[in-house]
Amino acid sequence: MPSYDGLFNAFLTILVTIDPPGLAPLFLALTSGMNRHERNQVSIRASLIAFGILALFALAGATILSVFGITLPAFRVAGGLLLFFIAFEMIFEKRQDRKEKTAEVAITRDLIHNIAAFPLAIPLISGPGAISATVLLSGTFQGPAKAALIGIIAVCLLLTYLVFLLAERVDRILGETGRSILTRLLGVLLAALAVQFVADGIRALAAAA
Repeated sequence: MPSYDGLFNAFLTILVTIDPPGLAPLFLALTSGMNRHERNQVSIRASLIAFGILALFALAGATILSVFGITLPAFRVAGGLLLFFIAFEMIFEKRQDRKEKTAEVAITRDLIHNIAAFPLAIPLISGPGAISATVLLSGTFQGPAKAALIGIIAVCLLLTYLVFLLAERVDRILGETGRSILTRLLGVLLAALAVQFVADGIRALAAAA
């Protein structure tokens, strides 16, 4: 079972890659015209779908990698670099622009038969960053400890659901300046975690050589 530090780092990594505060304004944009009950239904379904996707990669991440002949240390390096790129986007506010474009395309092309599944659950909540982080962490949480990883994912998505419920209030409280500061702060933390993933992966590759 990972230490408390390991559990906290896993929680922080998944929460930052999901980025609930950054999703709040997009959730409001995607559900514009809906009443509170309809928004609640969308947020519940999106959170459950995203949980299913991330739980699948938490449980079968290593198996999925082995099918393609990818070792976990190699994925740690690649995933760490991807997370660092996401952190870079967060610090320089590129990620929010990309997410807004994703949401806008989905609306203008009238491809949304189910907003909860697309683009909310995929790719806004359980996007490449969150999936990569989950697969990386699944290598640390072996055997019964995977239950702890599933629990961490559930807590992160519960927080995401609560942010959706309070989206209007959160957006009003944070404002543009607050969102910008919070996103940059989380980006710096994610960058540090990403460097650690890369360092661990390189160390493991060197040891296996």
